[in-house]
Amino acid sequence: MAIEAVKDYFKQYGREKDILEFDESSATVELAAHALNVIPARIAKTLSFKSEKGCILVVTAGDAKVDNRKFKSEFGIKAKMLSPEEVLDLTGHAVGGVCPFGIKNEAVSVYVDVSLKRFETVFPACGSSNSAIELSCDELYQYAQGLKWSDVCKNWE
Repeated sequence: MAIEAVKDYFKQYGREKDILEFDESSATVELAAHALNVIPARIAKTLSFKSEKGCILVVTAGDAKVDNRKFKSEFGIKAKMLSPEEVLDLTGHAVGGVCPFGIKNEAVSVYVDVSLKRFETVFPACGSSNSAIELSCDELYQYAQGLKWSDVCKNWE
């Protein structure tokens, strides 16, 4: 999908000009935090997992780790990450710029983790390895078309 498609997606909300693009990489939590001058926990990372239907995207705080027990309890399957090729194929985004915005593939389900709720605003990527947007948690949930707030992470409390 790439950044141009994400910008097009945000036009419906009048937010396309709020997408930030950096001269440096923001492909990892640490790099994004450095580019934005924020703590790593405020980076909203999007993790991609295999599901029977296709994939589950979980948007979580930058300092959170997926808890396999909680994940299995929530989704009824073992947490198995997608390969970079599968991520690109299913979401339209390459690893380093994966985000939950504007994904039209019905095989993709988006969940937002409660680990983000401790922040007023967070910074998810926008389809490239050098982009982000600042959103409130409610905006993130809305724009990502989240199916529900999940609790599948550990090490953030």
